Amino acid sequence: MDTKNENKNHRNTPEYAEYQRDNFWASNDGKVPPFNTEPGKLEQRAKEKLSEGGWFYASSNAGQSYTHLANRQAFFRHKIVPRMLVDTNKRDTKHEIWGHKVSAPIGFAPIGINKIYHPLGELPVAKVAKELNLPYCLSTAGSTSIEEVGKANGEGCRFFQLYMPHDDELTVSLLKRAVDSGFTACILTVDTWQLGWRHDDINTSNYAFYHGTGADLGLTDPVFQKRLAEDGIDPKTMPNEAGAKWIDNVWHGRAHTWEKIPWLIKTWKELSGGKPFAIKGIQHVEDAKKCVEVGCDGIVVSNHAGRQVDGAQGSLDALENIVAAVGDKTYIMFDSGIRGASDVVKALALGAKFVFVGRLWVWGLSIMGEHGVRHVMKSLLADLDITFNVAGIQSVDQIDRSWLESHPKGQSLVAERSKL
Repeated sequence: MDTKNENKNHRNTPEYAEYQRDNFWASNDGKVPPFNTEPGKLEQRAKEKLSEGGWFYASSNAGQSYTHLANRQAFFRHKIVPRMLVDTNKRDTKHEIWGHKVSAPIGFAPIGINKIYHPLGELPVAKVAKELNLPYCLSTAGSTSIEEVGKANGEGCRFFQLYMPHDDELTVSLLKRAVDSGFTACILTVDTWQLGWRHDDINTSNYAFYHGTGADLGLTDPVFQKRLAEDGIDPKTMPNEAGAKWIDNVWHGRAHTWEKIPWLIKTWKELSGGKPFAIKGIQHVEDAKKCVEVGCDGIVVSNHAGRQVDGAQGSLDALENIVAAVGDKTYIMFDSGIRGASDVVKALALGAKFVFVGRLWVWGLSIMGEHGVRHVMKSLLADLDITFNVAGIQSVDQIDRSWLESHPKGQSLVAERSKL
């Protein structure tokens, strides 16, 4: 990569493709790249670094992992058709989401309990997201306070992912804290009232909250502190009981219904001054239509990376159906199964406007903390920038269905789950 490439003069984002050159040149300066970011090798390195509990929680899927497999198979049936002799010297990965101008249509997915992956938890992740100008989404199950994460993210673009308690006062408190800490959208996750059946976690009693770890976001909430006092639970001397009470308010096992959503949207809009509200976990066309009907500003098509309902359809397959039904009526985002730049392009080509990445940066955090997250996400941005260059893509808004050649749905193109 020629560092004097004229592309620099035509873009509003850094020329991320140069990160490839940085890594090629590193040995001349007595350095080596931090670690291999090929997804399989990245995952294996994280497994070597994590405790058994950390590894199980990060890697476990629902049941026999068939939904996880379906997610990857859905990507494999679509093939990118590159275009040649396009002036990709005039290319840019820039994107705009809800008024925020960001480096690419890629965000940090909300993932809980980051302290089981690194002692600093969510803080280095939020910091890197700001540095790379990518949206960061904080989970209600986060292991750091909302306020601390907001400070770490600084002037970055950040969203708050809500797991809604059945305690309305607590819900309002969480949302108010998010607004006061600079979070500019609320994304309600609706596929996880309770954790799916994950064999490895259950077999090892691997639930950090029940063992005194990871409840910091809740323990710093004034309403929840009041609830602890009402039950006579001292979080300092009874950390397991306090953590259990917190997470039992979040993954409570009691479903909400559509009747609750208008209240939540109204509450968020009043607290935030009208900022966007979206629902995450949508997989059925009728649910997508209902999101539009109740006034959602966006939808995240997601099956929770295969961690909730085993034997479900691939998230990318669900995306096609939902885009066809409501793609012109709301802002559609995608989650579950992104492993590289080609996956990002495929999701965009099928109608998503934005994608979230989760396990990739979790592996990076597990391996090398802040530096690991940075290396993984800069590598993904470089991969995307280079894919644009070599596939003839000049801008995100050019990507549509014409960039893909696709096999029929349901055609299994991957035989061995172990190689995913």
